[in-house]
Amino acid sequence: MPDGSRIDYDGLIPNNVGLADDLRVRKALETWHPGYIDWWKSMGPEGFQDSPVYLRTAVGVGSDGWAKFGFVRMPEYRWGILLAPAVEGRRIPFGAHKNEPAWQEVPGEYRAMLRRLLVIQGDTEPASVEQQRYLGATAPSLYDMRNLFQVNVEEGRHLWAMVYLLQKYFGRDGREEADDLLRRRSGHQDMPRMLGAFNEQTPDWLSFFMFTFFADRDGKMQLAALSQSGFDPLSRTCRFMLTEEAHHMFVGETGIARVIQRTAEAMKQAGIDDPYDIERVRALGVIDLPTIQKKANLHCSLTFDLFGNEISTNAANAFNAGLKGRYREDKLTDDHLLTASVYPVLRPRDGGMIKEDVAALSALNMRLRDDFVDDAAAGVARWNRVLESAGTAFRMTLPHVAFNRRIGEFSAIHTDTEGNILSQEEWQARRESMLPSTDDNLFIASLMHASLRPGQYAGWIAPPRHGVDNMPGDFEYVQLAG
Repeated sequence: MPDGSRIDYDGLIPNNVGLADDLRVRKALETWHPGYIDWWKSMGPEGFQDSPVYLRTAVGVGSDGWAKFGFVRMPEYRWGILLAPAVEGRRIPFGAHKNEPAWQEVPGEYRAMLRRLLVIQGDTEPASVEQQRYLGATAPSLYDMRNLFQVNVEEGRHLWAMVYLLQKYFGRDGREEADDLLRRRSGHQDMPRMLGAFNEQTPDWLSFFMFTFFADRDGKMQLAALSQSGFDPLSRTCRFMLTEEAHHMFVGETGIARVIQRTAEAMKQAGIDDPYDIERVRALGVIDLPTIQKKANLHCSLTFDLFGNEISTNAANAFNAGLKGRYREDKLTDDHLLTASVYPVLRPRDGGMIKEDVAALSALNMRLRDDFVDDAAAGVARWNRVLESAGTAFRMTLPHVAFNRRIGEFSAIHTDTEGNILSQEEWQARRESMLPSTDDNLFIASLMHASLRPGQYAGWIAPPRHGVDNMPGDFEYVQLAG
């Protein structure tokens, strides 16, 4: 067995899985590598491929001291295959195979199901890079540009993580799936990405911050559930991916907090007490709070759809098979079988909504979404502390889970952000009060001008409290040619 605590940087592909001795998989990955670099150069950050960026690179997989910082051009970033340390004697923690030894090879009867899980997770990683590829040109600071590129390269590494599992454990099928991950394109008419939210545009930085707050939080939930997997290589892969995913959510949460802070400060300085006096607020060159809320409504509702149908046979099968658990499965105190358990599911009925107890196995998507809501609400509470400190009465909220849904129980109805059911006519009349309008998006776009001097920030966003890696406020995070 390779020493999983040490990363081999001698070869083309940094890894801690012993690629030097696994000639078949090493050859497959080295064959895939040029296509990945071509994809990165054509679909990665536009216009900044030659710029040295102050990025962190994983140099270990322990809980402390796992990364180093330094300047690197993104196409030369050392992407690699990194698994968290193995847990000796680990056993499957849930499902029909509970307490059996964790699998080191793919169980034959679950081969297709496991491959599907890997492909769906893998497809989200390059999709977000594609969605964000033009944002560098309008970065509000070098600090924010660097954070964008850090998110991008780590999404690229997470693609490598899934491709390794496909190449290692699924032979020709895995190689074909790996190639397809580079063929699909976010928003492409004929070859779109697999999940709807990853085909949406990310046209501005407020959208980017919302995406990393909401969609990457879904990523956290999905990775946490997969980290419980009885297939040990997947569990170890996702455990390390979660280490990097935390930064992506930090970028989103603090980015939105800084936008809110700057708006509140500008309003206070101008003597504007009414946050709905939108024309006066916008005249200050900041994004009004109701529009920030509408952006949150949009991105949160898109992310709700990522959890799929509230009642799902596929989720039940994956749990029963021991492939995908629940969020923090190892901290739960039930029987981890769920064969006799129920879970309350909110459903539209007779012009209203009711909670029905359904088989817990069938309601796993609902439960994971509920965990997401609780986790996201804590971030929203931190935004509201910023507003409270600024002395404004406006408060950010999460929309109701039925709002603006395209998938699941609520896809056939319309509601407002509080969950009150609306007629088609009421929805059309109120839609632009709850979701960004064309005028809202055009105004946000009008603010998107690059601010590229070290220590300088665009007027619509506040500086961060701390620099990356404790660097000073005027540190040049991205070294731009000319």
